[in-house]
Amino acid sequence: MQNPEREWFGTRKVSAREKTDLVRGVFDSVADKYDLMNDLMSGGRHRLWKDRFVRQIRPRPGMKCLDVAGGTGDIAFRLKRKGAQVTVSDINEEMLRVGRDRAIDRGWLALEWVPANAEDLPFDDESFDLYTIAFGLRNVTHIDKALAEAARVLKPGGKFFCLEFSRVEEPFIAKIYDAWSFNVIPRIGAAVAKDRESYQYLVESIRKFPPQKQLVRRMAAAGLSQCRYTNLDFGVVAIHQGVKV
Repeated sequence: MQNPEREWFGTRKVSAREKTDLVRGVFDSVADKYDLMNDLMSGGRHRLWKDRFVRQIRPRPGMKCLDVAGGTGDIAFRLKRKGAQVTVSDINEEMLRVGRDRAIDRGWLALEWVPANAEDLPFDDESFDLYTIAFGLRNVTHIDKALAEAARVLKPGGKFFCLEFSRVEEPFIAKIYDAWSFNVIPRIGAAVAKDRESYQYLVESIRKFPPQKQLVRRMAAAGLSQCRYTNLDFGVVAIHQGVKV
């Protein structure tokens, strides 16, 4: 079945419409604690992953960039520091609020913040030099639609980059990672964010996300070329990239 993850909210089977609404509810709930929880869940490594992600992108001054599911601004701010022109989109307005507030605190008023569903972006064809999505693609209901939209809004020669939790390929590391994910992260969510269920979903959603090579094939099917991936930390996360022909 194409896009089988559309039926799963974590390990719960739901309709596509229910999934979209449930995911929106998760991020409404966690928006204010999102960055703190990222630090606690990853031991701060998410910052290193994001730095590596942007180094691999090599943004240039004046590059027109769309950061999808980028609500709190972590990737957008890194791109902005390199001189890129950045539009941030996110389906969740609470996440965008957090990002806008952080941008204002930095005095960055030129960033554009657009509420939008990754499956149906309100931008013209061939509008951007770069499309980024970090830790957001696994929460999209119809991943293949989102990939097709990425290809649509990119200019010819434009680049697609995705940073996402993926599949650990070394069995011993995978056992340690699973123990941490299922036993510790929901407890941190309960203690810090007062929301165990949302963090239980976030852990489960990683296991429903397509593994590295399958995502490469789906990127190619969506119209991207030169598709490949780079594992970080044994595949705990992976950077996928492709080019619009």
